[in-house]
Amino acid sequence: MAKAKGDKAGAKAKKSKKASSSGSAKADRKDKADSGELSNKEYAKAMKALHIDLVNLQQWVQHAGLKVCIVFEGRDGAGKGGTIKAITERVSPRVFRVVALPAPTEREKSQVYMQRYIRHMPAAGEIVIFDRSWYNRAGVERVLGFCSEDQAKRFLEVAPPVEKALVESGIILLKYWLEVSQEEQTRRLKDRIDDGRKIWKLSPMDLESYSRWYDYSRARDDMFQATDTPWAPWFVVHSDDKRRARLNLISHLLDRIPYKSVPRDKVKLPDRQKRGNYKEPNYPVKLIPEAF
Repeated sequence: MAKAKGDKAGAKAKKSKKASSSGSAKADRKDKADSGELSNKEYAKAMKALHIDLVNLQQWVQHAGLKVCIVFEGRDGAGKGGTIKAITERVSPRVFRVVALPAPTEREKSQVYMQRYIRHMPAAGEIVIFDRSWYNRAGVERVLGFCSEDQAKRFLEVAPPVEKALVESGIILLKYWLEVSQEEQTRRLKDRIDDGRKIWKLSPMDLESYSRWYDYSRARDDMFQATDTPWAPWFVVHSDDKRRARLNLISHLLDRIPYKSVPRDKVKLPDRQKRGNYKEPNYPVKLIPEAF
């Protein structure tokens, strides 16, 4: 009898806990709705529609032989990587190429600065996305002393005519700056420290950059002043709300690149061939353990 009472009390406690948890979840959803945050369902629906458009863009780029270059810049933790992942999630890596260059080698340091970036420019039928770009010289290199002040200023003078030459050669050049607030950057970087999946994103250089917020602000302002040109303007995306930032940026990207739907024949799966005399081999294949 005592056991039955205990079971009943336990069940009651679980029910109460479940109700409390449910109430908390409802409160969270209400808070999100009040703050204008997109629900998982809303975000997934909007992103699916944009992914379909990106596939249509991909086919048109191949069909028309367009050359597209997209530059992503912004502070550490601004959401560049997540946005690029959202863009490339459903398209072909053979058309959408992501370029994320490591630190230059000694040989590359002796080259003309733009040289190692130019070799990655798109050919016909390609979209190249730079996860950080030649604008390293205007940002991290300048702020952290990897180049001289004269080199940084010379870069700001040279970049516009080089970009003009790229555009005149037929490349569609889009430059995006993702802007994150101090508070949100702090939250995201702390999250990287505590998450084993993200710790690789946090380098000593990121920590140094974090401490020099206003040095980066001045470098960004100089960069905009010198390189925001009619032929290659900067587009700023406020990215504290990652989901809205991704959706807005992809939507803008699609508006900036002229494309049409490529006519396609209706797809129908053909009939499979008959088995004939084929027999499954009696071979001891090595199966992986089914841990899940």
